[in-house]
Amino acid sequence: MTTTNTASSFADQAAQGAENAIRNTQRAADGALDRLSDGVAGVRAQVAPQIDRVTGEAEDLARRGLKAVRERSEQLRTQALRTWDGTIDYIKDEPVKAVLIAAAAGAALVAIISVLNRSNGARH
Repeated sequence: MTTTNTASSFADQAAQGAENAIRNTQRAADGALDRLSDGVAGVRAQVAPQIDRVTGEAEDLARRGLKAVRERSEQLRTQALRTWDGTIDYIKDEPVKAVLIAAAAGAALVAIISVLNRSNGARH
């Protein structure tokens, strides 16, 4: 698998996760609107115009919220792809620095894990 495919897969997974969140949010909003509608059925005849207005505003708000989540998801996907491409370009342009940075990061991670393991061992 190439790094571009990996980046695309990562971005697709992020977009899929956002779409799932959107669907779950929409289901929750639909459920809330259904419960609201059921709870006020008896009073509806007296206050129908106000309920219709509030319901319309709630649906509009939900639509705008879902649209904002979709747009932000697409922005995050685009940003992730740009970041990934920038990383690949940096590695191509500066392969020695990239390897040294990766090695230093790995060494720092090993040192942190070692310290954490020692402190956990001292507690037991």
